[in-house]
Amino acid sequence: MSTRTHDHRAWWKTVIGVTLTAVMLFPLYWMVNVSLTDRSAIRDGDLYPRAFTFDHYTTVIHDQLPYLGTSLVIGLATVALTLVIAAPAGYALSKLFVPGKRLLNFLLIVAQMIPAVVMALGFYSVYNDLGMLDTVWGLILADSTIAVPFAVMLFTAFMSGIQRELLEAAHVDGASYWRTFLRIVLPLSRNAAVTVGLFAFIWAWSDFLFASTLNRSGDRRPITMGLYDYIGSQNLQWGELMATAVLASIPTGLLLVIAQRYVAAGLTAGAVKD
Repeated sequence: MSTRTHDHRAWWKTVIGVTLTAVMLFPLYWMVNVSLTDRSAIRDGDLYPRAFTFDHYTTVIHDQLPYLGTSLVIGLATVALTLVIAAPAGYALSKLFVPGKRLLNFLLIVAQMIPAVVMALGFYSVYNDLGMLDTVWGLILADSTIAVPFAVMLFTAFMSGIQRELLEAAHVDGASYWRTFLRIVLPLSRNAAVTVGLFAFIWAWSDFLFASTLNRSGDRRPITMGLYDYIGSQNLQWGELMATAVLASIPTGLLLVIAQRYVAAGLTAGAVKD
């Protein structure tokens, strides 16, 4: 009886949850709707594509494929660079003696509070002197600076939960700190690595500020800059614009679905301490 009463009282929570979810997802639905609507019917504002067409996607695939390839290269390279830097740093801060550890942890927090526009202006000045403007590697380095502080903090929290007895046993067997990191710590930190890689890829893939500042006129621009091809001073090509946005959303959406359980485990890192 009590269970039925509880279920009866909880129905309104489900209704509210479904309603809020629908409201939040409506912009995504509208993006898909417009991308499948013929240009002549877009201004009608129909809730579903009455004048259905794939022409916008045909145009976008032909025009934006190089930009998608550039974004993929930047995203994967940013992930690799972030993991190479953050994983050893997290191991050192969590398990090794590092002078000024508290200060370093504080600086990592401060680094995430710096506005991206300030960093973009600083990068522009440095890149201009080094001749790195309008280069893919310049964007990879800039995007990594956003991901690394978060990645180091996540790795530190996760690795702090690894039993110290495992590391001591490895040292007794003659393993060096580096070998212990590669053979024991890193495999145990798979969930954290997947989480870090996913967030680093999403940040690099969706970056617009660094791309518009550091690679505004380069030949190999990311997809976020490719959107500008359909934005004119007098007219907007809404169909192509939304189709580009849909295609650009697919890789990150697939990654989130595939890596969901790893991310859930990685984000709870550090909840259990040794």
